[in-house]
Amino acid sequence: MKILGIQVLRGPNIWSINRKKLIQMRLDLEELEQRPTNVIEGFRERIEKLIPSLQTHRCSKGAPGGFLTRVEEGTWMGHVIEHIALEIQTLAGMDTGFGRTRQTKTEGIYNVVFSYLEEKAGVYAAEASVNIAEALINDKEYDLEHDIQRMRELRESERLGPSTGSIVDEAIARDIPWIRLNKSSLVQLGYGKNQVRFRATMTERTSSIAVDIAGNKDETKRLLSDAAIPVAKGVTASSLDDVHDAIKRVGFPLVFKPLDGNHGKGATINVKNEDEAIAAFHYAKEYSRRIIIERFITGHDFRVLVIDHKMVAAALRVPAHVKGDGKSTVQELIDTENEDPRRGYGHENVLTEITVDRDTEDLLEKKGYTLETVAPKGEIVYLKSTANLSTGGTSIDVTDQVHPQNVFNCERISRIVGLDICGIDIMAQNLTEPLTENGGVVLEVNAAPGFRMHLAPSEGLPRNVAAPVIDMLYPPGKSARIPIIAVTGTNGKTTTTRLIAHIVKNNGSRVGFTTSDGIYVQNTLLMKGDTTGPFSAEFILKDPTVEVAVLETARGGILRAGLGFNKCDIGVVTNIQEDHLGISDIDTLDDLTRVKAVIIGAVKRSGWAVLNADNSYCLKIAQSADCNIAYFSMDEKNPVIKEHSKKGGISAIYENGYITIKKGDWKIRVEKATHIPLTFNASVDFMIQNVLAATLTTFLWGYKTEDIRMSLETFIPSAAHTPGRMNVFKFKDFKILVDFAHNPDGFNGIKAYLQTVAATEHIGVISGTGDRRDEDIIETARIAAQMFDKVVICQEKYLRGRKQQELIDLLVKGLKEVNPNIPIEINNNGEDCMKNLVNNAKSGSFITILSDTIDNAIHKVTYYLDKELDKK
Repeated sequence: MKILGIQVLRGPNIWSINRKKLIQMRLDLEELEQRPTNVIEGFRERIEKLIPSLQTHRCSKGAPGGFLTRVEEGTWMGHVIEHIALEIQTLAGMDTGFGRTRQTKTEGIYNVVFSYLEEKAGVYAAEASVNIAEALINDKEYDLEHDIQRMRELRESERLGPSTGSIVDEAIARDIPWIRLNKSSLVQLGYGKNQVRFRATMTERTSSIAVDIAGNKDETKRLLSDAAIPVAKGVTASSLDDVHDAIKRVGFPLVFKPLDGNHGKGATINVKNEDEAIAAFHYAKEYSRRIIIERFITGHDFRVLVIDHKMVAAALRVPAHVKGDGKSTVQELIDTENEDPRRGYGHENVLTEITVDRDTEDLLEKKGYTLETVAPKGEIVYLKSTANLSTGGTSIDVTDQVHPQNVFNCERISRIVGLDICGIDIMAQNLTEPLTENGGVVLEVNAAPGFRMHLAPSEGLPRNVAAPVIDMLYPPGKSARIPIIAVTGTNGKTTTTRLIAHIVKNNGSRVGFTTSDGIYVQNTLLMKGDTTGPFSAEFILKDPTVEVAVLETARGGILRAGLGFNKCDIGVVTNIQEDHLGISDIDTLDDLTRVKAVIIGAVKRSGWAVLNADNSYCLKIAQSADCNIAYFSMDEKNPVIKEHSKKGGISAIYENGYITIKKGDWKIRVEKATHIPLTFNASVDFMIQNVLAATLTTFLWGYKTEDIRMSLETFIPSAAHTPGRMNVFKFKDFKILVDFAHNPDGFNGIKAYLQTVAATEHIGVISGTGDRRDEDIIETARIAAQMFDKVVICQEKYLRGRKQQELIDLLVKGLKEVNPNIPIEINNNGEDCMKNLVNNAKSGSFITILSDTIDNAIHKVTYYLDKELDKK
C-alpha cells in the first residue's frame, strides 16, 4: 500500500456539512486491491487480538461486531484502515467515530475519510493505521502502545486546555463561531466587528492593571487588608537576611511561595525550622526574584470562582495523596492510584496522573518516609504541597455551602482587584461560616483561574462555569456574527463578488471580500493573489473592522480544506460548466455540482440560496437545499421561474431589456441593462447574468432597489473594479481586451461579445492550462478559431506538469480543425509577444488577450498605453 496524500479538512466539505474536522487520505492499495480480508489467512484473528475494542464497531451491519463480521466476510483494506484510524484515536483519549471509504475511478485508489479531534493526532492516525494494517497482513509484531502514547502526546500539545476548551464548547452550543489565533490558548469568538478575544480564562475585558495586582501577591494582600478582608500575616523576602527577619516577625510554621508564581510552582508549606526555611527560599527563588513568606494557616484549601463580579462556583481542593494499607509501599500506592480510570495523561480525564517530583520527595522526607516506605493502614500520605489538579489533586464541589457573607466578600474582592474572572484561594476550616468567625484567610487572588476543578469535580455537582463567561462577553442582544455572502460557480464568481461588495459598500457597510486576484477590505487591497480558499475567508472574518463579508469560494479550497466558515447567510452559485474536470477525482459535472453544493449546504436555514435557473446543475442543488431559494434567469418564461413565482417565490429576471426583481406576480424593475456599464450596453450576456445574481442577492439582504440601481450605475468594468474581466483599453488606432476566460463557456461568452464589436481585424492571444483535460484545451482552441482572424499562442506559463510543446500542439489541433488556414503565430515570451502586438497592430484592429496568457497582462497593456499618452 502507498499513501498518495493526506488532506486535513477543517470546515464544511464534500463529505459532510456538519462534520467539519475530517482527514482525507488518498490510498493506493496496489496488489491488495485483489486481496480482500477474507483471503488473507488469519487476518481476522490478528486484528481482533491486536485491537480487541474493534468489537464495538457496528459498521454496516448495525450491531456490535458488525465490522469484524465484514472482515470475516471480506472487505477491502481501505475500509479496514478507516476503522483502525478511528479506534486508535479513541484509545488515545479522542473518541470520534465518523468514517467513509470510497473507491475512485482509478482502480485500487481509495479515499479514506475519518473524523479527528486534534489535527496532528489525526494525521498521525492516518499514517499509523496503514502501518498497523501492513503489519497485520504480514503477520508481524506491532507496538500499538507506542502509537497510542504518541497520539496522547500530540493531543496534549495541540488541544485547548480544559478551561479554554470549556468556553469554546459553550460558544459552539450557542452557535457562536470561533477561531484559534495561535498554537496556544488565544481564541477569537465571533466574526469581524462582532468578535471578542480571550486567552485561557482572561478576556479582552480583563484589566491589565488587575492582572498586575493579582500577580503581585504582596500588593494584593495590602489592598485586601485595607478593605477589611482577612489575609494571612506575612512579608516579602529577596535575601536570606530577609528570611531570618521573617522567621522572627511571623514565626513558624511558614509558607514560602514566589511573589508572581502560579499553579503552586516553587511553593513549600509547613516549614518548621531554619534549614527547611533556607531550602524553601532557594526553591522559590527558581521561579521569582522576590518571595512571599506567610504564616502557615491550618485548615482546608478552597477555591472560589467569581465571574463578572458574581460568585459562580466553589471547591474544596485536596492535594494529591494516597492512603496507606499497611502492605504496599508509597510508590506502589501511587501506581495503584494512577490506575483509577478517572486519572489520565495531561487533561484527558477528570483527574491527572500523580507524578513524583522534588515536592513529593520533600514532603515524604519531612515525615521520614521514602517511596519505599510502607505507610500504616488508613494513614493519608500527602504527595504535593498544593492542591492543583494539574499535579494530581482532587476537588469537591461546595458551591451550595458557601455562607452569604463569604459570597459577598468574594464578589467584593473581584471588584477590589478589578478582575472580570478571578479565582480566590481561601484557607479555612469551612466556608459555611464567615471567615471572620472561623479564622479563615484569603491566601491569593488569581487571574486566569483554571475551570477544571469546577467543570468536573472528583465529588459533587459539576458546574458549567463557562456559561457565565459567554453571558458576560455576549449579553442578550449582542450578535457574534456578521453577514456572510459566499459566491461560487464556474464562471462569473469574481465579478459577481466584486459587484455585491460594491453595492454593500455603497450602502454604508465596511465590506471585506476575497477574490481570485486578492483580499480587500473596503477599497484597500491587503493581499494579492488567488485568495478564494478557506484561509483567505478566515483572514476577512478575523478582521475586526469588517461589517459584511463577501467571499468568492472556489472548488480548490473546498476540496483541499473545506470552507473557511461554518455558516453563511446567502450562498450564490453563478453556474456550473465544464472546467477543472479530471482533477482531484472531480471527473463529471455531477461531481463538480457536489463540490459547489457545499456552499448551499452551509447556508443557514433562514438564509438564501441564489441559483441560476438557466443551469440544470444549479437546479439539482436546489433539490437538496435546506434553506430559502431564489432564482435568477435570462428568461422570464423559464418554467422554473414561472413555477417559483406561482408559489410566491423571489427571482431576478432579464425582461424587455431590464434587470427586474419578480416577487410572486409583482415585478420591480431595477434598471435598464443599457444603463449598467458592466453589461457593455447590454451586449454581454454573461455580464447580465452576473448583474442579476448580485442584484437578487443584495435585494434579499434588504437593500432598496433605488440604492442597488445607483451602485449598478457606478460599477465600471475596468482594471480597478474588475481586473482581468472584460477590461478594454483604447489606444489611438486599436483596442485591447484582457479577460480571464479560461474554459469553453468563458470563451463562448467572449465570442458572443466580439460579434458585436466592429474591427478591421480580430487578433486573439491564447494559451492552454496544463491541468485541464485534452478535450477542454482543444475545445477552447476551436472556439478561438471561430472568433479570431489570427491567433497568437503564448504558452509562457500554466504548464502544470505538462511540456510546453504538448499544450501548443493541442491548441494548434483545435484551431486547425475549425479553420485549417487560420494564421497562427507562436511566441512564448510574454514581454516580446506584447511588444509585437502593440507595435504591429493595424488601425481599427481589436486584440483580445485571454486567460491571462501574458503574465501581468493588464500591467503591460497599461505600460504601453501610458507610453502612447506620453507621446501626445
